[in-house]
Amino acid sequence: MYSPEPNLVCMNLYGIRIEESVGSESRDFTCISVTQNSLQELKKIWDQWNDEVKQLFYSGYGDLPYLLDIKVDKHLFRALAQFQNPAYSCFTFGGVDLVPIVEEYMALLRCSKIQVDKAYSRAVNVPTFLKKLMNITGMSEQWVAARIKQKGDHKYIPWKNLKDLILTHPNTKKKVDVFALSIYDLVVFPKALGHVDEAVTDLFDRLDKRVTPVPSILVETFRSLNSYRRAGEKWMAILQNLKEEDIKWRAPWMLPNEILYRCGNFGWVPLLGIWGAGGYAPLLVLKQYRSKQFVLTTQGLAQYKFSYKGNGYNKKIREMSNAWNQTRRIKRLAVGSMTTPEYIEW
Repeated sequence: MYSPEPNLVCMNLYGIRIEESVGSESRDFTCISVTQNSLQELKKIWDQWNDEVKQLFYSGYGDLPYLLDIKVDKHLFRALAQFQNPAYSCFTFGGVDLVPIVEEYMALLRCSKIQVDKAYSRAVNVPTFLKKLMNITGMSEQWVAARIKQKGDHKYIPWKNLKDLILTHPNTKKKVDVFALSIYDLVVFPKALGHVDEAVTDLFDRLDKRVTPVPSILVETFRSLNSYRRAGEKWMAILQNLKEEDIKWRAPWMLPNEILYRCGNFGWVPLLGIWGAGGYAPLLVLKQYRSKQFVLTTQGLAQYKFSYKGNGYNKKIREMSNAWNQTRRIKRLAVGSMTTPEYIEW
């Protein structure tokens, strides 16, 4: 049986930054470069902390530190990008449709502080980057202003500045907050290597209001995969020859009793990221959880895939954000208790 590791389920959680190369000669296959921030400095800091500081981190931010030890198969990511179905935000292997879901990402983060249905959405009027960094770091306006950089329309702060702050900050809680921000930017939402982006601080600044980052992580995964097509030869050979009976695509570490399948009047799950929006349709792939397959409803899904550029997207953001006030879940249909033989086998 082919049973993928969690890094197949949760790509964006592992700090993968995929860049399209310039001058590709093929419209169907794009040469991509898969790069990742060096996490050794973060890991070294974490290993030096005592149990009390680590527990303070876990209580506020969940299981993020395990991401620092994940080894990424870059060839597998290149191969998977080829099988992404951009129309339905899922993977299609022959006649089998598969997709990561909100519940899996939630289980990986395992943070009791966040509220499942309180999704992040980008507000029109938000505090400035300066104010957000002051709030997160607890540092003065002069300290923060001297370290903010700008390239084009993007503002950021170099990671080395935050590293120094983590090592020297007298306030343990702020030290933990800055460390968590570093993981969110360098691992979960990497953009410019070695830099902490303004968009990430907007989401991070809202975490203390119990907002869940999970939908944002999921949509940024989809948005990245929709943009690139290129296969690693070894994994392509395996994935191209998969048959339905060969596939066992279920996260072995969880069995959700209920699955979120729609929000508000949308027939699918809208997702708001930090750089753009999209959505996915869990009803398309309930079969992977041994549940009844439903007729897919994706009307309007394509028009709600957009980047935060130009005019006209704020109305859609409000619609998608408001829809999360009416989340709807369906109980999986052929599932027993958590101690069934099937669960033990998974």
